[in-house]
Amino acid sequence: MQLKPQDFLVALKLVAWGEQRWTYARLAQELGISVSEAHACIKRGLQAGLLLPNRELPSQPVDAGSNAALGVQEPVAIYRVTRKRVRRSALPDGEAASDNAVRPHLHNLVEFALHGAKYAFPAEKLPLVVGVPTSHSAPAFAGVFAPGSTDFVWPHPNGSVRGVGVEPLHPSVPFAAMQDAKLYEMLALFDALRVGKARERGMALERLQALIDPGAPKPAKGPMYG
Repeated sequence: MQLKPQDFLVALKLVAWGEQRWTYARLAQELGISVSEAHACIKRGLQAGLLLPNRELPSQPVDAGSNAALGVQEPVAIYRVTRKRVRRSALPDGEAASDNAVRPHLHNLVEFALHGAKYAFPAEKLPLVVGVPTSHSAPAFAGVFAPGSTDFVWPHPNGSVRGVGVEPLHPSVPFAAMQDAKLYEMLALFDALRVGKARERGMALERLQALIDPGAPKPAKGPMYG
C-alpha cells in the first residue's frame, strides 16, 4: 500500500469538518474526486494509520464506468472552479448508512503533517504564473508577513495573484480549497512547510498543529535554516 496525495487531502478535509455529518458522496463532491476514489482514500488512510474507523466499512464494488460518469479528477494542468455533480444513482448500495464511517487519528495525522508529508509529497516550484495564493500568500495570513515577500500560487486560470507557481498537493486542491476556508488554511500551511523560509515554516508548524490537534503539546522549537 502506497499513500497517495489525495489520501492526505481527504484526512485534512475530515479535520476541517470536525463533528459535522458527512457521507462519501459529500466528501467526493467537495474535493472534486469520484465516490470510488473517496472510498479508496479512506481505505488507504486507515491502513496508514491516519484515520480510525467508527464502524466496519461496507465493501466498495468496482465499477469500471463509474469514474467516467463522476468525472474522476481533473488533468494536472487544468484546475476548474465549477462544482462537480455527484449522481445519486451511481452511489454504492448502503451509501446512506455510511455517514461518518471514519474519523481522523489526530496524533498520527499531525505527526505526519508536520514531519513526514513534505518528504512524501515534495513541492515542485513552477515559473511565474497567475493563480490561487498559497503558503504565506494565502488570505488567512494577510498582515502576518511584511509586504514584499515572494508570493506563491497554485496555477489557476481564474486566479487573482501573480507569483511563483507551486504544484498543488493534488490537482483538485484549488477547487477543494475554495469550498472550505479551514481546509484552505491547512493546505496553505502545508505549502509553507514545503516552500517557505525559516520564519514561515516555524509559524506553519505551530499553526498547522493547532488546527489539526489543538490538545497536542506544542512542537519543539529548534534552529531552522533556509
